[in-house]
Amino acid sequence: MKRIMSVILGTLGLLIAALCIRQYGKEDGGTACTRQLFAMDTVMSFTAYGPKAEEAVDAAMKEIERLDALLSTGNESSEISQLNAAGSFLVSEDTLKLLEEAESILQSTGGLFDVTVYPLMQLWGFPAGDYRVPTQEEISSTLSLVDAAQIQIEGAQVTLGEGQQVDLGGIAKGYASDRVMELYREYGVTSGMVSLGGNIETLGTKPDGTDWKIGIRNPEISSGSGSGTEDVLLALEVENQAVITSGGYERYFEENGETYIHILDPRTGYPADSGLLSVTVVSENGMLADALSTSLYIMGEADAAEYWRIHGNDEGNSFELVLVDTSGKVYATEGLRDKIEMRDAAQRLEIVER
Repeated sequence: MKRIMSVILGTLGLLIAALCIRQYGKEDGGTACTRQLFAMDTVMSFTAYGPKAEEAVDAAMKEIERLDALLSTGNESSEISQLNAAGSFLVSEDTLKLLEEAESILQSTGGLFDVTVYPLMQLWGFPAGDYRVPTQEEISSTLSLVDAAQIQIEGAQVTLGEGQQVDLGGIAKGYASDRVMELYREYGVTSGMVSLGGNIETLGTKPDGTDWKIGIRNPEISSGSGSGTEDVLLALEVENQAVITSGGYERYFEENGETYIHILDPRTGYPADSGLLSVTVVSENGMLADALSTSLYIMGEADAAEYWRIHGNDEGNSFELVLVDTSGKVYATEGLRDKIEMRDAAQRLEIVER
């Protein structure tokens, strides 16, 4: 009976999540639509306001499902899986764009954003959840496969180095959220948000004209310890921006008293040990923010801040940062000075200036 009731309640939950509410207010243009979807191994939430909000969310959800089928390493028929299996493959415009952006960020980060890290991820057991600590010999052998500079792109033909495999998971959700914003605009949505498992991107302001307030979780609180406001470290006010966070707390395992996080340093083959607990990137470019949140985590506070000073105002790719280190200290770049609200007034906050 409990099993039957859980199925019924689950079905009702899906039905409720699929509702779009008709409202006759000036603020939202007539309709508020909120829906949820499970894709890319995470729960996603879509919110849009406007006369065509429902159509916009429908289109956005279909686009996410299309990209998931295209880019998933867990789907044998996806382009990425076929590329990994064959070593060379004629890819679509989406996959090509992601690989080209990944190459650009590989160069600017000195190799820290490397999509060929996938064999290392498999070695540690992160994709399938069969975690293990590899031997130094295994890591050294697998590291020889990690070098995205070996990827050759000729037109839409992508060729990997011998034995290499790629995973675009470090950039795909950011690209997906950018695509959602594009579709929202096509359907006349002027106020909206998407949360792809914590990767958040906003369109415009809230219907009442105020900025969106995005909570950044406290990385010192274990991911399973709660789900309320006590988990929130700070709030950011944003408009037309993505807010994307990477942290070791997102996925990790423990063995013999040691904690091993899923963010691997492509230079060493081991989990990143940079003195940071989380990195949040705020940018109008979700794809960039997604990739940088991981690579700047590996860099550490000082190098991440210097990277921001050099690249933070790049044309079309500007961004701001929130860094939390292992002592609990919070660093925010100066562009967020008036956009950040600490939930605990006693929390240490340092503004990083140019």
